[in-house]
Order: sequence, then structure tokens, then C-alpha cells
Amino acid sequence: MSLRTLPLLVLNMGGEMLYILDQRLRAQHETDDKTQRGGWSEDDRKRVLNDIVRSMFSKAFMEELMKPQGLYSQRALRCVLTRLAHTSIMRLNPASMDRLYDLMMMAFKYQLLLCPRPRDLLLITCNHVDAVRDMVKDSPCLINQINDAQRQILEMYTPLSDGELQFIRQTLLSLFQDVHVRVSIFLKEKIQNPDGRFVLPTSGPVPHGSDVPGLIRWFNSRGREVRRREFPSGGCYCSSLREGSFDVAGDRVTRLGTNMYCTTSSEDTRTSDSSKNTCKTKQQASVHPNPLAKEELNLLAKLMGGMEVWNLASADGGVKVNLFLSEQEEDDGGISSGGDEPAFGVINIQATQDHQVNTELTRIAEELLVQQDQPELPSNKGDDLLAMMDEL
Repeated sequence: MSLRTLPLLVLNMGGEMLYILDQRLRAQHETDDKTQRGGWSEDDRKRVLNDIVRSMFSKAFMEELMKPQGLYSQRALRCVLTRLAHTSIMRLNPASMDRLYDLMMMAFKYQLLLCPRPRDLLLITCNHVDAVRDMVKDSPCLINQINDAQRQILEMYTPLSDGELQFIRQTLLSLFQDVHVRVSIFLKEKIQNPDGRFVLPTSGPVPHGSDVPGLIRWFNSRGREVRRREFPSGGCYCSSLREGSFDVAGDRVTRLGTNMYCTTSSEDTRTSDSSKNTCKTKQQASVHPNPLAKEELNLLAKLMGGMEVWNLASADGGVKVNLFLSEQEEDDGGISSGGDEPAFGVINIQATQDHQVNTELTRIAEELLVQQDQPELPSNKGDDLLAMMDEL
């Protein structure tokens, strides 16, 4: 596992989170205008994005993020991203946060799979940062914050060799290996199968600096070409035009990492878990226990014992938002593979049931907070970052 993976993971998934929040808040604002009811205004949307960007690219957060450290578990990573989403006036219900996190994972996983070469992972990160900078272009202070963070990223990763960057890419892919969530926009574009696995193209431009496949050449001991033979490559390949820019501002060439939700509808951000793959993942987890399970449980206990419990009545003044309407998705019927294949059916998440479960969990957490005689648990991976985010 590479100790330099976490910054790229958080920044890219954070960029995808801002893409989705921007698209959903715009759609909700248009719906409120059509129905002539009070709701989210354009100023509220900008405030939410600015607050999240300010926290994500703050100096303290970036310093903690850039420290060499192991990759977080899915549970700890979700805690960090949830804290980032809730640094603004917006409060997402559990159902919306579940689907938001699934969309973030699948979008970044698809970009990793299509990454032509390991170094292009930096271009994907730069595309995310460039798009976030454009979202807050009216705030010079935030732009300077983003530029400083981007310089730190480029100074850390551009000197790395291709082997080290490939190690980082393999670490990220191993994190998403068993994640197969179906996304409407991917299903419509035929780049995802009904079981949640991606369809990778066998054509297109080759990585920069590589030759188009289809030719075998023989050289003698002096380095002169003595023979060549062509063979069918099995795809339609072309040469790469030029290499993308690794500067703070420039042409990245690749489209990976750009905002794919700017021209999509609300239906394109729907997700549904494949029950077959979910059961398979759970079965594998039970057969092969996670060696970091103890650390994760200690982290969870630490968070429940030291983190302030959010009141369901929104005592902090935050505005609750349901980004993905369950009733609308039930009316649309989702995207399923037919009645003959129940394993690939869409699982409808009941927001009311999640609300009841959340209420019960909050009551239990409040009871745990009363017991102050328990000794403090030792610090675990991710505690410093989460504790620092509480102070933002």
C-alpha cells in the first residue's frame, strides 16, 4: 500500500461530490422556482459550495492530508467526506449521503480504469481542481487557497516515477475492487453492465509516448531494424496528440475528471446496488475477516464517544436536504434488468425507514454519551484528521 495515496483519493472524490451537489442544488432551485415555493436560492447554492471548498482546501486540512499515511478504510473515508459535506448549512439525510457516496466512488473508479498511464492520474486530479476553482471564481480568497493546494500536490507527485504512480493507482483500484453500484448515467451510455461492472473500450488514443499496436519490429545487435511484420490489433487505435499540462493552469488534454453532470438530468444521478454483488461482498468479508477491523471499531467508538451528536431538530441551524427523492425514483421505476433476473433489480431505499433507524441510533448514542467513566481509547488512523475537521 502506498503512503501517498490519500491526498489524491480525497481531492478526486471531493471534486466528484461538489459536481453532484452543484447539479442537484441547481435542479432543486429550478423545481422550487417552478412550484413558486420557498426553497434553495442561488445564493444558498453558492454558499454551500464555498463553505465546502473552504474546508477541503484549508491549510490545516491539507497539511494533515499530505502527511505520509496508510489508506483509510471505507468507513473512515466516508466519515471524512460526510464531515466535508456538512461543513456548510446543508445537512444530508442518510439516504442521500449513501447515494452521494456511491456516485462519488463509481465515478472515480471509472476514471481510474480508463486512465491510459499512471501519470495521467495527476491530470485527472488537476481537472477536478480546475473545475472546483471555476465553481468559486467569484471568491479570490478561495482561488488562492486552491492554487496553493494544487501547487503542493504537483510538487509532491510530479517527481515520482511511473512505477510509484502505478503503485498509487493499484492501491486505489484495490479500494474499489468489490464496489459495483449501478449508476443511471453509466447504464444509459452503455459503459456499465446490469451487474454494475464497467465496459472498457478496446479502441481510442494510446498513452502519450506509446506506439500504436499492430507492428512487430526486429533489430540486430547494432540496433538496426532488420525486419517488421504487421498484425491485427483487435481495435481501432490512434496516436496521442500531445501530453497534458501538469502546471497549475493549462490544457489537461484528457476529459477524465471533468464534470459529467453539467448537462444531465436528476434521473442520471440515481444509483442502485446489485444484490448479487452485495451478498457476494458480504460473504467474502465474513470468510476473510478484515485485519483492520479492530482499528475500525476503535475509531467508531472514538467518534461516538467524542463527537457531538447532531440533533434531529437541526439545532445548529443547518438546512436538511434530500438530494435524491425516493418517491420520484419509485414512480420512475428505476433501471432494472427485467423480471426474469431478480438479482439485478433496483433496491429502493426507504427514506422513512432510514429516518426511524437514524432516530434510534441517535438515542443510543446519546445514552452512550452519558457514561463518562470509560477511559479514552487510544488514537487511531484518521482520528487526527476528523478531530481537526471538527474545529473548522
